[in-house]
Amino acid sequence: MGSVLDAFISRADLADLALLLWAVGVTGLLLAAMQQLGAANRRFDLFVQELARFNRRFGGE
Repeated sequence: MGSVLDAFISRADLADLALLLWAVGVTGLLLAAMQQLGAANRRFDLFVQELARFNRRFGGE
């Protein structure tokens, strides 16, 4: 990571480095949000399956 930082310092200005750090941070947050969304989707799917099983067992329509 130090060599990447040195390359940015020698060839670019501080704004480019700040933009890179912002992009990396936002990408990490997006990946975490997508992981949470996938987990919520799986939990909702399990809930719907259990609800369908309940309806079949007790004569729901």
